[in-house]
Amino acid sequence: DCSLHAERVLRVIREDKLPFQVMLGAYLGAEMNNFGCPWGATYPEEQLEANQRENAAEVERLIKLARQYEDIVFSVAVGNEATVDWTDHYVPVPHMINYVRTVKVAVKQPVTFCENYVPWQHKLRELVPELDFISLHTYPVWEYKHIHEALDYTKANVASVAALYPDKPIVITEAGWCTASNGRGMHAEHAVQELQAIYYQDLMDWTREAGLLCFVFEAFDEPWKGSPDPMEPEKHWGLFTVDRRPKLVMQALYPERVAAPA
Repeated sequence: DCSLHAERVLRVIREDKLPFQVMLGAYLGAEMNNFGCPWGATYPEEQLEANQRENAAEVERLIKLARQYEDIVFSVAVGNEATVDWTDHYVPVPHMINYVRTVKVAVKQPVTFCENYVPWQHKLRELVPELDFISLHTYPVWEYKHIHEALDYTKANVASVAALYPDKPIVITEAGWCTASNGRGMHAEHAVQELQAIYYQDLMDWTREAGLLCFVFEAFDEPWKGSPDPMEPEKHWGLFTVDRRPKLVMQALYPERVAAPA
């Protein structure tokens, strides 16, 4: 999002001359009730109206930061997972188009929208011409795929979108593998560090060979996410634990700080 946290990150990168560039994203709240969300996404009308006002303000913050940190922000994403069927912050596609147009005339960076691969296949066809590139999310383990079919499934996800828009570049903005699970949304036995390490290596080898920019989800575990259950999958996607200890996938690079099993 374009919160104070994001602004601090950008400032630290500049002040400390860190060799980082950032895709800066705007977080868009629900502008329409989504009765298909499994964990509930219905709001009173006044909340939806307030969200629209806040979304407009968030887009203005995105524009401001993109201009202020033009040397660090290499692209901007107008929203994240706001149109997929299960989202709890649904934004109608015509509204997305308006937000993207507002941003495009105001910044110099390429403009995108980050979303699961499925909406790109049908729902977002009218949005695609407005974007400079497509940002796609793919999670084989969330769809009960075994590690032996995981990379092929990711390739198929990307190919299903690329075939529809052959002239539009694609970036993978989320791909990863969970390392602990209570079985919600995936086979619990698949959520282990050994399989995360395999998927990550396969993913990196393929995307480098294919020339695809790929963001891995994610750097650190987020134990505050999801349900109170400590085995909630949402909490366990990091390459590192929340206290910065490397999981198996990163231990060759950081052998001095070995993570506890998670």
